[in-house]
Amino acid sequence: MLRSYLPAIVFLVLGGAVGALFGVLNLIVGRTLPNRSKLEPYECGLPSEVQRGFRFGISFYLVAMLFILFDIEVIFLYPIAVQLRAFGTFAMTETIVFVVLLMIAFVYVWRRGALAWR
Repeated sequence: MLRSYLPAIVFLVLGGAVGALFGVLNLIVGRTLPNRSKLEPYECGLPSEVQRGFRFGISFYLVAMLFILFDIEVIFLYPIAVQLRAFGTFAMTETIVFVVLLMIAFVYVWRRGALAWR
């Protein structure tokens, strides 16, 4: 039983050892010369225009949550798409019902204005 897990265990141990080695080497060899420009927040190499007290609107979080929700639901279609012939007509029917319900939910959210930036 343990022999079947041996390659995975060796891989994990070697990966952890290499990661720890690089971390220790970074602490020993790497120089840290912090200055004001290095400590400022930036995005894509450009200074950030957002102040510390800036708050995003609720619509930003609502759109992000809806994206995650619909994204996760669409992931359920992948296994059926890969093995559709093995699952047969029943799986195709269930997939169509799932997509129709997903589209109804999307249209409902859209009509309620959850996707509109204000």
